[in-house]
Amino acid sequence: MQTDNPPSSTTEPLKFTIATVTFNATTLIERTIKSVEEQDYPYVEHLIVDGNSRDNTLEHIHHYQERNSIAAVPHEITCISEPDHGLYDAMNKALQMATGDYILFLNAGDKLHSATLLSELASQIKEERPAVIFGRTDLVDADEKYIGPRRLSPPKELTWKSFKHGMLVCHQAFFAHKHVFRSVKYNLKYRFSADFDWCIRILKEAARLERSTHDAQCVISDYLNEGMTTKNHKKSLLERFRIMWRHYGAVSTIGHHLWFVVRKP
Repeated sequence: MQTDNPPSSTTEPLKFTIATVTFNATTLIERTIKSVEEQDYPYVEHLIVDGNSRDNTLEHIHHYQERNSIAAVPHEITCISEPDHGLYDAMNKALQMATGDYILFLNAGDKLHSATLLSELASQIKEERPAVIFGRTDLVDADEKYIGPRRLSPPKELTWKSFKHGMLVCHQAFFAHKHVFRSVKYNLKYRFSADFDWCIRILKEAARLERSTHDAQCVISDYLNEGMTTKNHKKSLLERFRIMWRHYGAVSTIGHHLWFVVRKP
């Protein structure tokens, strides 16, 4: 949805919350931490929700907090570590705790694409406060080597109906404003694709509030091509089918899945 909302009159600096959910992520967390740590934009909250890791994940986070205390551009770092009921339960905790104007979920192994990314986004939207800021995603492997751009790419105008064609915007390239994410939680009945459902419902809420979306027209994140959804591909696809059925109806969902089969290389 692209609408011309009047700019916000707020004089407060724009603040981003980067939320990272972890559990026994010692081999992956450092690359994610560094990509947030190197941001030249000062108004950043890095919110880390750990599921009571038993490896060295928390040690990495502790060293990160120590470095931040003497950093040239320090950020806010908040970490909690406690048992949870899975990935999306931890993400709901992050939604409750976030203090930023926008939240982006960047899980262990994923990275912000550049050190100037958040500064560039803040400059783009200035005093306007769109409901969603979205962009592109690059895929990387476990050695952080570039694989290529994500096959699906954002449409020129993003609405909740856009996701009829699949998840055109990666979850890790989707910033939601607090006016929409405060009232939209992850549905815990979905184990693998609650992020797909959440993005649709965020965009529905944006439409209800008549708030705009903003295409950043840049790569937001480098996405590790070995996430939970990838490892559980068939189960994820089945959940996505159910989610699409719920939001778009039977005829539309079946028709689009037939098209997915035709377009698949």
